[in-house]
Amino acid sequence: MKVLKFGGTSVGSAQRMKEVCKLITEDGQQKVVVLSAMSGTTNTLVEISDYLYKKNPEGAYNVINQLERKYMQHIEELYSTDEMREKTAQFLKEEFAYLRSMTKTLFTSFEEKVILAQGEIISTNMVVNYLQEQGINAILLSALDMIRTDKNAEPDLAYIRERSKAQLEANPNYDIYITQGFICRNAYGEIDNLQRGGSDYTACLIGAAIGAEEIQIWTDIDGMHNNDPRVVEGTEPVRQLYFEEAAELAYFGAKILHPTCIQPAKFASVPVRLLNTMDPQAPGTIINNQMHRGTIKAVAAKDNIICIGIQSSRMLLAHGFLRKVFEIFETYKTSIDMIATSEVGVSVTIDNRSHLASIIDELKKYGTVTVDEDMCIICVVGDLTSQNVGFETQAMDALRQIPVRMVSYGGSEHNISFVVAKNDKQRTLQALQKTLFTYNDHVRRPS
Repeated sequence: MKVLKFGGTSVGSAQRMKEVCKLITEDGQQKVVVLSAMSGTTNTLVEISDYLYKKNPEGAYNVINQLERKYMQHIEELYSTDEMREKTAQFLKEEFAYLRSMTKTLFTSFEEKVILAQGEIISTNMVVNYLQEQGINAILLSALDMIRTDKNAEPDLAYIRERSKAQLEANPNYDIYITQGFICRNAYGEIDNLQRGGSDYTACLIGAAIGAEEIQIWTDIDGMHNNDPRVVEGTEPVRQLYFEEAAELAYFGAKILHPTCIQPAKFASVPVRLLNTMDPQAPGTIINNQMHRGTIKAVAAKDNIICIGIQSSRMLLAHGFLRKVFEIFETYKTSIDMIATSEVGVSVTIDNRSHLASIIDELKKYGTVTVDEDMCIICVVGDLTSQNVGFETQAMDALRQIPVRMVSYGGSEHNISFVVAKNDKQRTLQALQKTLFTYNDHVRRPS
């Protein structure tokens, strides 16, 4: 059995929903389908929540009414029978009445998460109603009955495995199982979510739990490209990635994939395939446990980076210096992306400026602190083990005309990363594209 996930743009209109339904039923195979909310819905639900936090029920009512009118229009376009139009209209009336009831109660983060969950609940109900209208043997399984987080807000893998299998075993004779992405319950049974991008996570959690043949993430682009197509011409889809390579690319800026989502699939050894809803015949990108040696796969960029340098002659031969530095970042719950050290200094990068002033103030106890803002991490991903002589040289040679603030190499066998100024991002990506890749082959070996 395969697990397929479709994002908000894939179910962003009545016509798109019809196209997705055709796609998931055309091969006649049994599958689990994970759906996001219709595009724009989650942002609207966030806006409703914002009005309620500000104790402005009138503003919330206006946005709720606008959203309801939008969905009622979708009913007319999606269904062909009066019976299903009436059934779905009644469901939507109850949904929006429920949203309005939130304006009469004390509003907290709990109520906000309940509101945010309604987008996926609405889209999945609409799609399963359409499938049933078309005579497809489909059923809706609630993600709230399968996906749960533990007390550390991490997925409760044992629970997810048990409940996912139990739900499928209790409903064995269906062809299509529809469920929600993003939403879950927490350790206390309350409605919660897996954060933005969590629909990818849901699909991989379910796919790993049931030992799926394959997890498919359907988006609006043909797989993961070897560079950012928004700023670089001539990029191409990468047809195969090792799990670790995909994780590096996702973390360092490849927006097509949620950075944490492939971990469950990796540990369960379930392949993840990235496919294009707009071009279903395109091969996309397969992510699996196969490592292709001697290849450079792709380049990604992460924006809004802050580079912090700490220089101190007291660091020379002083044990405990790095521990004290790292404890400051830990105290302010600020993660570090990159690090470079010398005998008298250390440089780190962060992408969270929430506690920047306090961190700098604390670091000044241990040395002279410099801060470079508006920086960018450029990550080159592939087989970058030390045995591959020339790979790092080729990447560095591409940047010979570009000021580089930091370099990180050796911490991972799958990437070499550079920190450059934001203003140099585009020409850095273009230079790497020209040096590392050709138009006929997405991998280039050192000469």
